[in-house]
Amino acid sequence: MSPSIPTLLSWSGGKDCLMALARLRADPRFELVGLLSTVTARFDRVAMHGIRRDVLKAQAEALGLPLVTAELDWPSANDAYEAAIADALVRARTRWSALAHIAFGDLFLEDVRAYREQQLTRLGWQGVFPIWGEDTANLARRFVEEGHRAALVCVDTQQLAATFCGREFDHTLLDTLPEGVDACGENGEFHTLSWGGPLFSHDIAVQRGTSVLRDERFQYTDFLLTDGAAG
Repeated sequence: MSPSIPTLLSWSGGKDCLMALARLRADPRFELVGLLSTVTARFDRVAMHGIRRDVLKAQAEALGLPLVTAELDWPSANDAYEAAIADALVRARTRWSALAHIAFGDLFLEDVRAYREQQLTRLGWQGVFPIWGEDTANLARRFVEEGHRAALVCVDTQQLAATFCGREFDHTLLDTLPEGVDACGENGEFHTLSWGGPLFSHDIAVQRGTSVLRDERFQYTDFLLTDGAAG
């Protein structure tokens, strides 16, 4: 049998990358060695999702995986983003010398996948897409049925009502999503925070904080670690 391929996972903290993680761990072709997250340094939060850095670290610890971060300034142009990713990949390869693959939880956006693959090719890396092409409605239901836990942390109010932000990602939420909204939010309708379920050594104790509207468009709901949650 061929040796497993050491693989990094692009980690936003949400449900799709968690499902990609599950698929990688179930596939003997791959050895998942760590997580790569993009963090806006000024705010100490995951870019776009708005997840706090301490919550991100708690996720990595509960998943038993080392965390590599690509640090972004704010505001930040696309070339700065690409440079931050390139730097993070260099640091990851320094740690795991045979590393040349990184996985993503993308589902069906061809332009996003093409962009990632072009960027990786320039850097001498290869993309892996474990859940690519899966039916998003079925994937969302399976996420809930398998006992994974998540909540909506960001909603694009041009596509979905702000009142959905902060809600748990469960069957009730899926039943009430308006027609045209993807069940996994693949079109950017919403982003999630995964905090519990069978892949974590323990559920991460978080509590819902305040909700704010930013850029007159994106509704964010903060989730904070409770005392002792990272232990």
